Amino acid sequence: SLPFFLICPYSFIVDTTRQHAASPFRLAIGSYVEQYSNVVSIIHKNPNSDDPTNSLYKAAEFDHPYPCTKLGWSPDLAPGAPDLLATTGDYLRLWSVSRETDAAGRSQVKKEAVLNNNKTSEYCAPLTSFDWNEADPTILGTCSIDTTCTIWDVTTQSPKTQLIAHDREVFDLAFSRGRDVFASVGADGSVRMFDLRSLEHSTIIYESPSLDPLLRIEWNKQDPNYLATFMLESKKTVILDIRVPSIAVAELGGHFGCVNSVAWAPHSSCHICTAADDSQALIWDLSTMQKRPVEEPILAYNANGAINNLQWSSSQPDWISIGYDDKLQIRKFHSGYGLTSVSDFSWFFFSHLDSSLFTMHSARLSTNKVRIQQIGRRMEFHFRKLDLTARVIHARSEDGNHSLPPNSITPGLSSTI
Repeated sequence: SLPFFLICPYSFIVDTTRQHAASPFRLAIGSYVEQYSNVVSIIHKNPNSDDPTNSLYKAAEFDHPYPCTKLGWSPDLAPGAPDLLATTGDYLRLWSVSRETDAAGRSQVKKEAVLNNNKTSEYCAPLTSFDWNEADPTILGTCSIDTTCTIWDVTTQSPKTQLIAHDREVFDLAFSRGRDVFASVGADGSVRMFDLRSLEHSTIIYESPSLDPLLRIEWNKQDPNYLATFMLESKKTVILDIRVPSIAVAELGGHFGCVNSVAWAPHSSCHICTAADDSQALIWDLSTMQKRPVEEPILAYNANGAINNLQWSSSQPDWISIGYDDKLQIRKFHSGYGLTSVSDFSWFFFSHLDSSLFTMHSARLSTNKVRIQQIGRRMEFHFRKLDLTARVIHARSEDGNHSLPPNSITPGLSSTI
């Protein structure tokens, strides 16, 4: 499975959040140019093409004042619900994107609203991020550099409430599974949890060492006890358990550059992907973190530039998208069939592997072999590299009960996600 590429004349952020089943396979990307004039593009995948170089195409593009700090599709899956795209920057904007396309595959985009809660001044405090409420898609929360979080009613296009959330700028906000609970992070180095039913109080569940700013927060929607966050200019991702406040339950290293983005697997409670300036996107298995430290990722991707953003599609969880430099790249992730070397980040896919017998759990590379550590069994796949290909010489289990003849496993090699 080769990656699909799109090259844009700008750096950008990307979103592939859940969409209605009737919607086409598509992504939204926003340019990141340090000037007033920016754009948002709607990217479609051509269902009739498997060519990685031209499968993605621009179905729509519209102007956007200043760069988007975040953009995201509405999670409303009700029949007849419009496809809304939200963007934040100077204000919160809502856009309606048509599901239908013309003969050339183009979509229509209409601006529905520009929402501003500051009616007393001609100036606005920039919005740093937002999150849709999946349990109640009429609710959307934004955060701002003015220390506040605002909860909006999308239907009436008006604020439900606004609260001072932090002592300094608020950088991100995320709703938990369910309607009422959300958390935020900011420049004061704290993670704070709020309940819409009682906004008079908040709970500080974590403070970073030396109160370093926390940039992003992601809530595990499969197991809402867990949150992920990371600090400014940090190479680690911090995993928090809200049942054990003030203490990080795990710290994920592995990166050689500053972490820029994290995303929980939308279909698994114990997998998370992190991306950083070192051009790596790492997938981690956290199922054992309560028993021992999580020291190594189970899969690794290598891009050709610093990864500034990643998304794990909740509507199509086999797909992961990343943005680096002026490139958008999406890849289909075959759960249970991917194997990578943590040292050179090359991908190997095994097409004749019985997943029920040889389920891959984690991978390590030594000089001349890949070792797959499993539950109850360890397999060794001996191989040698021939230029840009790899050929399995022999595969056997250490207990000798299972073996595969040479070349019964067919690997495919790719150097990028």
